[in-house]
Amino acid sequence: MDEGYQWEALARKVKESLQGLDNRLLIGVTGGIASGKSTVTDMLKELGAPLIDYDILARQVVEPDMPAWADIVDYFGSQILNQDRTIDRKALARIVFQNSRKRKKLESFTHPRIHALFVRQLMEIAREHPGTIIQVSIPLMIEQNLQYMFHYILVVYVSQEKQIGRLMARDGISEDDARRILKAQLPIDEKLGYADFVINNTGSIEESKKQVEELWNTLIGLQKRDTGDRWEAVR
Repeated sequence: MDEGYQWEALARKVKESLQGLDNRLLIGVTGGIASGKSTVTDMLKELGAPLIDYDILARQVVEPDMPAWADIVDYFGSQILNQDRTIDRKALARIVFQNSRKRKKLESFTHPRIHALFVRQLMEIAREHPGTIIQVSIPLMIEQNLQYMFHYILVVYVSQEKQIGRLMARDGISEDDARRILKAQLPIDEKLGYADFVINNTGSIEESKKQVEELWNTLIGLQKRDTGDRWEAVR
C-alpha cells in the first residue's frame, strides 16, 4: 500500500478520534516565539475555553526520572541538569538550536510523550465538559504538521522584528541568538497562510482583548452551525 495513502488514512483516523462525535470544537493556537500566545490563550480561557498548552506538557514529560528525562540525560549528559536534577532548559536550548541533528534527537525523546499526554488531557476535558470549545496551544504546530487535528487554526501574529525585540528582553539574549532561535521555526508570516483566524498582538492589551472577544463570539456561532451540520450528517 502507498505510504502516502497510509499516512492520510492514519491522520484521518486520529482526527476523527480527537474531534469526536459530540459538539466539541478544537481550536489549534499557534504563532511564533514571543508572539504573545499565552496572553491570547489566557483571554480565551477567561471566556470559557479550557486550555491544553504544549509548553506545559513539554515541561511535564521531562520532570526528573520521567522516561523522556532519562533519555535526554543519557544522550546529552548530566551537565545539562540543574542542582535539583531538573533540566536546564536554557543550556539545552543553546545546544539544540545550534545543531539540527541534536534538535531532532531531542524531539524524538519528547514529542511522542507530549502527544500521548495531550490526548489523555483532551479526553478528560471532553468527558468532564462535553460540547465545549477547547483551545490547544502548540508553538511548532505547523512545523510538526499537526494542524490537521483541529477544526480551526488561530495564529497569534506580531512582526518578526517585534518577535526579536521581545525575545531579547524576555530571555536576556543577544540579537544574534534571538535570530538563531527564530531560524529554527517557520517564519511567522508564512504561518498566516494556515490560519482560519488571526489575532494581531502588535498593539495594546485592550486591542488584543477586543479581537479575542470578537473571535469568541464567532467561534460560538461556528460551533452551533457545525453541530447542526453533524446532526444532519447522521440523520
